[in-house]
Amino acid sequence: MPVASLAHVSTYTSLTTPCPARKQLPAQATQRSWAGAKRHQRGVALLLVMWACTLLAILLGGYAVLAHTEGLQASYQFQQTRAHYAAEAGLMRAIYALQAPNVGDRWVADGRVYPFAYEGAKVGVSVISESGKVDLNASSPDVLTNLFRNTGVDASHAAAIAQAVVDWRSFPMGQQQAAQRAAVYTAAGRDYGPRNGPFASVEELEMVLGMTPQMYDAVAPYVTIWSGRASPDPNTAPLLALASIPPGMDLQHAAAIIAARPASTAANAATGLFGNNGITHSIRSEAVLADGTRAVLRATIRLQGFRPGSQAFAVLRWQEGDGE
Repeated sequence: MPVASLAHVSTYTSLTTPCPARKQLPAQATQRSWAGAKRHQRGVALLLVMWACTLLAILLGGYAVLAHTEGLQASYQFQQTRAHYAAEAGLMRAIYALQAPNVGDRWVADGRVYPFAYEGAKVGVSVISESGKVDLNASSPDVLTNLFRNTGVDASHAAAIAQAVVDWRSFPMGQQQAAQRAAVYTAAGRDYGPRNGPFASVEELEMVLGMTPQMYDAVAPYVTIWSGRASPDPNTAPLLALASIPPGMDLQHAAAIIAARPASTAANAATGLFGNNGITHSIRSEAVLADGTRAVLRATIRLQGFRPGSQAFAVLRWQEGDGE
């Protein structure tokens, strides 16, 4: 065969024979590309899983805290309810003891505390007869002056407040007097005038000209609108009310008189002081559970006697806690 033909055949053969290196390069590149893509996908999936786990952990933590908080709230409400009903039991116990069939079993309504246990709670109950308090609608100016003076106010200021109380509760003699009373309140910067009629509540005393919050807090436990007496009953009057009875006395003398009172109504009856406590009373009942949960109830009640088909008492005022 001619040389030219051999060269031609060799050239043709080399051109038509596939090159091993050129044929394998695309396959290797594809494999590396797929491997990289798979590694990238695995990284994204890992991040998603970690993010989902973190979110679930946050949600579970939130639910756990919420469940714990709700448990604490439920426990607090349960204990508070227990304390409330224990204090209410104290009120009922006092109402019975004030009119017990046996005079010797009756409680003395002069503010002394009667403790007892009830369903795991320590209950302390005190009763004050409204007849032993200073009546805002009936007390004389001298009684009112002594009461305010015993809070630490000077005599002239106490007398001025006592007169303001009298003006508040009294009907004016005419339009001119009513206008004069209103003008005094207007001059003091008040947007109201005196009622010119009986006090409708003890809290109304706060509105009387010259009365300060501190003085009101001091006298509020010792005043009433339900006794109708010009002077407190000395047999049941608490400290400030007793010291306000004319001609007045210092608090030390009043405290000594209270300390010398007999321990029971039976003893009082034997000495000729009194055999009952009146019909209208303020009762304070405080219950404390073993864990320290505390409830206070205060009520003013009027006894109506034990009669078939009728309630033994009427509630005139009901308050929960020591605040107004």
